[in-house]
Amino acid sequence: MRKYIKFILLLLFALALLWYFGKDLDWHLVRQSLRQADPYYLVAAVIIICFGYLLRAIRWKVLLEPITPTDLKELFATTTVGFAAIFLIGRAGEIVRPMWLSMRDPRVRPSAALVTLGLERIFDLAALVCFFAVNLLWFSPPPGRENDFQHVSTAGYLMLVAVGLGFVFLYIYQRNSERFISWMSTFTDKPIVPARIRRIVLSLMEQLAAALAILRNWRETLSVVFWSIMLWLAIALPTWFVLLAFGLPLTFSDSLFIMGFAVVSSVIPTPGGAAGAFHTATKASLVFLIPTIRYEDAAAISIVMHLVYFAPAIVFGLYYFLHGDISIERFRSLLSSEHAADEIDSEVPNNATENVN
Repeated sequence: MRKYIKFILLLLFALALLWYFGKDLDWHLVRQSLRQADPYYLVAAVIIICFGYLLRAIRWKVLLEPITPTDLKELFATTTVGFAAIFLIGRAGEIVRPMWLSMRDPRVRPSAALVTLGLERIFDLAALVCFFAVNLLWFSPPPGRENDFQHVSTAGYLMLVAVGLGFVFLYIYQRNSERFISWMSTFTDKPIVPARIRRIVLSLMEQLAAALAILRNWRETLSVVFWSIMLWLAIALPTWFVLLAFGLPLTFSDSLFIMGFAVVSSVIPTPGGAAGAFHTATKASLVFLIPTIRYEDAAAISIVMHLVYFAPAIVFGLYYFLHGDISIERFRSLLSSEHAADEIDSEVPNNATENVN
């Protein structure tokens, strides 16, 4: 019941954001703007986004290599199914990817898949911040808006420093993981901490240490960095192509600025791929860069950009879901965080905590 209430509240929040997004728009002008978009640029954007899912699957394979061998085909299918679930029900669908993969490929433990997805988020955040920060270092403010952007280079340097410090911490954790895990084992060895929760936390910490082993191998680290850069280029280029499709006088650098706002807004856990939040943030970034742009044009661009980002995952995800051998009941059970905890807990031996004490 708590899950359904949460979903309903998030859905209502998404609807409220969509209402705010469109309440002052002339939808006739929005449709007119949509009809004028260049379809060739939009098709190119969709093709590159589809290629981005393959890049994400390749990077996931590299992240899993220190833990277990995997199959690229299953990783690609799982990636698209997972993003389709995120679109349909919001960020709660994140749990589908590790659980689906462990059923499709028995070699991959749910906790291992879950931890590598955490690493994905770390590298995604680092790549996005670096793209955004480097862009700020050479960002050319619109004429007459120089005062609004006078501190952007400082912000860029601070963001790069933060990324560097974050990876230093991860490296220190990996090198001293036994100490961290031993400390956590002692800290959680209290009556108020349920034994099941303690085993899950220690298991995830062990899997994280194993996954972070790539940081000790410079070739594997460079491989993940390379695929992360390629992945975010496969998101940045479609963003630029959507802007070009509407004939906006914006550069690739400007598209990185807009992409940053769009992607950050997409983490809001509302159904429909952060519906409402994505559209409002993207429209606001366009108005910020081009104060003279019509709100209807900015709205049309945000609608198309949302479809370009998320629609391919729906198509691929539904295809793999319909051609898979997992029942609808089983799929629904994947969406339960309690079920995920049971799966992880079941793979942790009862003496797991004894191994680190």
